[in-house]
Amino acid sequence: MRSVSAILMIAAALWLSIYSKAEAQGLSRGLASHYGYQSKTASGETMNPSAMTAAHKTLPFGTHVRVTNVSTHRSVIVRINDRGPFIKGRIIDLSTAAAQALGIIGQGVAMVEIEVVS
Repeated sequence: MRSVSAILMIAAALWLSIYSKAEAQGLSRGLASHYGYQSKTASGETMNPSAMTAAHKTLPFGTHVRVTNVSTHRSVIVRINDRGPFIKGRIIDLSTAAAQALGIIGQGVAMVEIEVVS
């Protein structure tokens, strides 16, 4: 029983060190989803499924972020123009074009890393 506890403690410490290092570098990791219906975004623009845009809960509108699919290492740069996603565990909602470029359309969601570039 002690060995199981020790292994769990080591695993938790490793996970926290990796997560902390990513946060210090301005990186976030979590699930990305996508949406493509034309509606008004929180920034006032009409959502364009063909544009390389995304929704994020807190980043300022106009911020450019690199989104990398963790499993395929494909990445795109998108501009934040909307708010969301509002489903627990998801960190970014991508336009259809961005999701296609990352290869996540068929999956629905994917583990991604996001990094602010400007």
